[in-house]
Amino acid sequence: MAIKPGLGRKPSNKNPPILSHEFVIQNHADIISCVAMVFVVGLMNESTASFASAFISLHHNVSGEDPSREQPYGKAYTYVAGIKDYCSIFFYTLTCIIMHAIIQEFVLDKISKKLHLSKFKLARFNESGQLVAFYLLSFVWGAHVVLREGYLGQVALLWESFPSHPMSFLHKFYFIIQLAYYLHMLPELYFQKIRTREEQQPKIVHSISGFSLIVIAYTLSFQRLALVLLTLHYFSELLSHVFQLIGVFDREERLARLRVVNSACFFLVRFATSVIGVLTLYYGIGGLRSLLALGGLIALQGYLVFSFITEQLRAKREAKREAKREAKLLAAQSSKKAIKAPKDKVKRKKESDLPEADQPSPSPVKQKLK
Repeated sequence: MAIKPGLGRKPSNKNPPILSHEFVIQNHADIISCVAMVFVVGLMNESTASFASAFISLHHNVSGEDPSREQPYGKAYTYVAGIKDYCSIFFYTLTCIIMHAIIQEFVLDKISKKLHLSKFKLARFNESGQLVAFYLLSFVWGAHVVLREGYLGQVALLWESFPSHPMSFLHKFYFIIQLAYYLHMLPELYFQKIRTREEQQPKIVHSISGFSLIVIAYTLSFQRLALVLLTLHYFSELLSHVFQLIGVFDREERLARLRVVNSACFFLVRFATSVIGVLTLYYGIGGLRSLLALGGLIALQGYLVFSFITEQLRAKREAKREAKREAKLLAAQSSKKAIKAPKDKVKRKKESDLPEADQPSPSPVKQKLK
């Protein structure tokens, strides 16, 4: 029986051997979906429910009550960080890989087929399209939790009663998804067939640095501060990649104003992050651990500013190269037309120089038109 290409890859005329690299890449979303379903089905069996729930449910709750006669609505559960969270991170990493394949095949691939983009623009379109989906979800989710918990109206909540900062369900689940997403970026290098070192290195650095920084903030009880700073950061990154998507379709000259808006937003977010960090870690919490965290935060902001400036310069160089390539293609096409036009003129001249009997007779349609 022939194996049809499943989710997350382009159909191929040849069926690769089972368990080969090409087979795994073409069917990776279906394979991982089956693995994830094993945990979901395990919840339905009483003997395996406790094991499966360790990967799907949230753990380490410190308060909360189920609904009862005395309290019909119960009491909301609050959570802290714990070792069992890494089981949940593993399961939701599988979910992120599946969602990545769904967005790629059913959204990005269908759009890119209609646009007929070059290889350079297609790579940028796919990367920015995936990140826009993640940053949009993270920003809306983070902003909702910040407003719901009241961190925006009462900034003192970021450091009051530290380190006893229990999290609500949405707050903790937000961090689980964040860690799972950054972790899923590593196997995606294999599934997307990214083999060159120049393409792998920035993605690996992005994945490992994002995962490590969030883990540090999550385990050291800086969850409230990390939530606010990540929400600000994702807003800036969302705008940046939206403008990159616009740059795929629009001309370079029209992006000058958008780049000014993007740059202004980026530096404002970096400034706001530094101010909130100093206010919380230096004046609010204090102590050696907070001062070390503040030093790392300031160093990170400096690195992001340096990377932003470098990226802007690199984008300008790549845009110039792409414009030169398109200009060369247009010049080659126009030169072919220019070479073809004299040949047609010479051919018509030779036909006119022939005797009237040897000249090709016009078609009946042309005679009727005359």
